[in-house]
Amino acid sequence: MTMSLKKAMIFAAGRGERMRPLTDTCPKPLLEAGGKPLIVWQIERLARAGLQTIVINHAWLGERIEAVLGDGSHWGVQLRYSAEHEALETAGGIAQALPLLEDAGRSEVFVAVSGDVYADFDYAALDTRAKALNALATPGMHLVMVPNPAFHPNGDFGLVDGTLSLDAQPRFTFGNIGLYDTRMFRNLPRGTRRALTPYYRETIAHGLASGEVYEGLWENVGTPAQLQTLDQRLSAR
Repeated sequence: MTMSLKKAMIFAAGRGERMRPLTDTCPKPLLEAGGKPLIVWQIERLARAGLQTIVINHAWLGERIEAVLGDGSHWGVQLRYSAEHEALETAGGIAQALPLLEDAGRSEVFVAVSGDVYADFDYAALDTRAKALNALATPGMHLVMVPNPAFHPNGDFGLVDGTLSLDAQPRFTFGNIGLYDTRMFRNLPRGTRRALTPYYRETIAHGLASGEVYEGLWENVGTPAQLQTLDQRLSAR
């Protein structure tokens, strides 16, 4: 079976303020849990699922990320780097990286994940969703939701029959894993700082955002305590 989904992007440009002092000398995605940098767990999972090209954006200590990860040949993938002078946030990061996500200007449905998330998620399972998004005349998105963690009890969006809703119950938390269409970001000038939040809200409001709930191990590593907990869980396996 040929994968419809070929490209991924890992957001790795954040400063990791809540992780200081650990992130004063080490970019957050290179912090280790279970004996491996957080971002390496993701690269391995993406490679295992058959993703061929992974774009990594970076700003803070970005040269360290490139030096540690190299060209991706170690994992059988191609790593492409999108350097940002200062972090452009998520939508701005995608717009800046469009030339690396699109080959010869061809639109692409790609999977994007935050560099500080750990998840035992099978990215190959998104291939059917990517095919469906590729067939849409207007660009849509697909978001992987998780049960609401203690630090975010009210969730982000509702989910009804596989379609995301701004106000339906029950609500789930966005797991920072999503499928996006590069066409959605072509009008955003490169170098603009822009979050993805308005894109989520608008796409959901137009009924163009599908979703699923993932209930496996998922950790949004925001603090040294969360990193330590994840490290203990992974090391105990």
